Amino acid sequence: MDKLLLNGYLRHLKRQIGTPGLETRLCPVAREGLATPVADAGRSSLPRADDTGDFVEEKRVRVGLVGFGTVGTGVAKLICEEGNAIAAKTGVRLELGRVVDLDTTTPRPVTLPDGVLTDDLNTLLNDVSVNIGVELVGGTTTAKEIQLQMLRSGKHVVTANKALLAEHGAELYHVAWENDRCIAFEASCAGGIPIVTAIRTGLAANNITAMYGIVNGTCNYILSSMSAKDEEFAVALAEAQERGFAEADPTLDINGGDSAHKLAILASIAFGYEISLEDIFVQGLEGLARDDIRYGREMGYCLKLLAIGLKGTDGKVSLRVHPSFIAADCSLARVDGSFNAISIFGSAVGETLYYGRGAGMMPTASAVVADILDVALGNSKTTFSHLRLRPRAEVAPLIENIDDSVSRFYIRVMAKDEPGVVACYGKILGDHRISISGALQHEGRGPDNTVPVVITTHQTQERNMAAALADLANSDLFGGQPVCIRIVDIPEDRDT
Repeated sequence: MDKLLLNGYLRHLKRQIGTPGLETRLCPVAREGLATPVADAGRSSLPRADDTGDFVEEKRVRVGLVGFGTVGTGVAKLICEEGNAIAAKTGVRLELGRVVDLDTTTPRPVTLPDGVLTDDLNTLLNDVSVNIGVELVGGTTTAKEIQLQMLRSGKHVVTANKALLAEHGAELYHVAWENDRCIAFEASCAGGIPIVTAIRTGLAANNITAMYGIVNGTCNYILSSMSAKDEEFAVALAEAQERGFAEADPTLDINGGDSAHKLAILASIAFGYEISLEDIFVQGLEGLARDDIRYGREMGYCLKLLAIGLKGTDGKVSLRVHPSFIAADCSLARVDGSFNAISIFGSAVGETLYYGRGAGMMPTASAVVADILDVALGNSKTTFSHLRLRPRAEVAPLIENIDDSVSRFYIRVMAKDEPGVVACYGKILGDHRISISGALQHEGRGPDNTVPVVITTHQTQERNMAAALADLANSDLFGGQPVCIRIVDIPEDRDT
């Protein structure tokens, strides 16, 4: 330690034990205030120095953890194994007061202090020394009751439970406010990416007008594999499961539900609205073919599952999750594998991009522990107490119906090799006020002597496209159901 730190520590010791002349009983090196290069010296045993060189006591915070699964284990590891480093940086010494889980016998890769692990939630609720409760059990029933009990017993809540917040967030927020507590939920939306903090504080001076997010690592891994390896959907999914990037039952990921939960939370804090899951149009990856990824790539596009939130100048918002073709040279197109990324547009800052690991034990645990520290330092309670969301009665009329949304489209039809095909699809699209921007046809034969024809359109309303697709499906010149994928033109924010 340098001379300033040493003198501060001496003053601290004199205050603690009230012994004059303590300096004379130290070794000569200490008396002279010289630095002693000992690894981690003072990190766990010495109080923390402030910027004047005087020492201040560490703030010790006891935490109760409910759920000792994958993420819960990661949180325990960080608190138990990185506690000294965290305390040195923040002045907060985190301690695990209680860890509650139904399974108290399965070995985990972390050693807890004796007497901490229990299967009795009441031991946590009744422990007045624990003022932060972390809910990591998942689901929307038991988890909701646990959060309510923790709030009503006077504990702040930290959670990674996106489904619960998306479905019951408004109710939980009101209970927290009524009990003068806060709910911190950074880990609920994008794993280790600090996107909630960025929106609520870093971009507070901005009117956020748009967000485009790749927020599900399973889907992004699958689409990346289908594109890079020309794999079919089922093959890419099996590979994702084998490598641990997809659950045994990946339904909630594949059908877009997981992305919708995250969009509901992010849109609510970005736009200041109480958002319901019913406000979000959701379409997943079911039925996606590698041929369409290949044809899109030939036309300069990359396929991603996007969570999109748009806010107009009239206050109306469009919320949707669906497969989207985006320009191959746009920043989100370069996000591969299980990584997540969110692009947000603000009125003052322009485009900001947030990238990182969106799931997994340690990335999610990183966000949970960051929230615990934010609560311990008092920042989270202040931010949460000023969270303002327009109520549902005012928001409902401002949600855009998917039929009214405007987009460009990619269409693939299997056309019979007969005269008049081009004129036919041109007329059908024209009858529904849809303008063609490009077309692509490959030689080769499909079922019933058909060939694939790919069409891209200029912007049109969703309802126009739905009507045109129905007419294409009913035409004798085309076989099977047409494929339709939205093309999303993400604004460019470049130096001119």
